[in-house]
Amino acid sequence: MALRKKSPNKEMNFLGHLEALRWHLVRSAIAICVLAVIAFLNKEIIFDGIILAPKNKDFPTYRVLCYLSKRFNIDMCFDQINFSVINLDISGQFTTHMWIAFMSGFILAFPYFIWELWRFIKPALSDRELGISRGVVFFTSLLFISGLLFGYYVITPLSINFLGNYQVSAEVHNTISLDSYINIVTVMSLSTGLVFELPMIIYFLSKIGFITPQFMRTYRKHAMVVNLILAAVITPSPDVTSQMLVAFPLFALYEISIYVSAMVYKQKLKKAKL
Repeated sequence: MALRKKSPNKEMNFLGHLEALRWHLVRSAIAICVLAVIAFLNKEIIFDGIILAPKNKDFPTYRVLCYLSKRFNIDMCFDQINFSVINLDISGQFTTHMWIAFMSGFILAFPYFIWELWRFIKPALSDRELGISRGVVFFTSLLFISGLLFGYYVITPLSINFLGNYQVSAEVHNTISLDSYINIVTVMSLSTGLVFELPMIIYFLSKIGFITPQFMRTYRKHAMVVNLILAAVITPSPDVTSQMLVAFPLFALYEISIYVSAMVYKQKLKKAKL
């Protein structure tokens, strides 16, 4: 049986590791910049097709909610968007274009960025740890993209519809600044993408013994309360149905995290018996 080659990175000193990390980050930065330039050159797709799409009443989420409203006789149909987006700064549209291009580059390059970080960490792992960690790049990327899509298609349109249509008086009309609108879309989507990394975070915390499945099961009820509070904070709409749409995936993530922690715990017990 062929032995796995020892990486020279294992013999590096501290400065050598910093140099190796620097090149991994440089390659990641180049990938982000290249994809950001591509996004910058396709502003119609990025802005009209993606960023500004949730303010249109024919957005897929609104169509699905209207269908469910008619099917189950529930009032969830958003058929009116009563606000417009304006630019207040002379350089606002250009700087927004640059910022969104960079964010698009980061999102598109995220799997490659995680792969580069994994390549840096990989030489320090044993054969057993490599076997246990197989698929970490795939699952990290999958969870981030899933969270991003959930934030974009569920949380973002619910937030935009509620906040954009909310009025303290019929005499006050909503005209939303471009910066404010962009912040809602990006913050809601990216924060949800990061929240969906919970199973991976629990995996590594379980690996170092900081979290156990018993601990997570013991505090499951507390976690449910925290999830409900988090769902209420993420979703500005006071509608319980909208908050449940956000809370259920958070519950599912917690249960998946318990399973992940239990899997790591069993592997550690097997290793201790050897």
